[in-house]
Amino acid sequence: MSRDTFQVQITDLSKFAKSLRGELSNPPSHVEMLGLLARAAGYRNFQHLRAVNRPRPPVNHKKVTQAARYFDSAGKLKSWPQKTSVQHLCVWVVWAQLPPRLSMTERDISARINAFTVFRDPARIRRTLIEMKVFTRKIDGSDYRRVEQPMPADATALLDRIRSQK
Repeated sequence: MSRDTFQVQITDLSKFAKSLRGELSNPPSHVEMLGLLARAAGYRNFQHLRAVNRPRPPVNHKKVTQAARYFDSAGKLKSWPQKTSVQHLCVWVVWAQLPPRLSMTERDISARINAFTVFRDPARIRRTLIEMKVFTRKIDGSDYRRVEQPMPADATALLDRIRSQK
């Protein structure tokens, strides 16, 4: 006899586990049940299942298209957007191109920012990087460092679009 393969989509695993536990005569605890279900699906444990299947935030394609207009064909920021949300999206692209784990002086970071912009206003971008808390600096400006963190979905989509246009 051949085995038929059936795919089941479970929208709420916790509710499914509670329902299944109700059908068993000697049920495991709810947490143990979640672990059993995760392992049966091929994951190490429930935390592994959650990490792999974390829902991705939706991309605001309208905002990405709006921000992409501020970059030239070489991927350089050609002007400063009026809207703060678009400014932040554009600054994420600059942030992604700055080196991680490197201590830079104000002059170093300004030179690097100028390499990614046409309008040459590194002070504005530096301030925005600090305000967004994606860069840190000493009060005297002697040490700028990139703060490592995942980029928002919109910023990742914008960076991908700019790189594909080059």
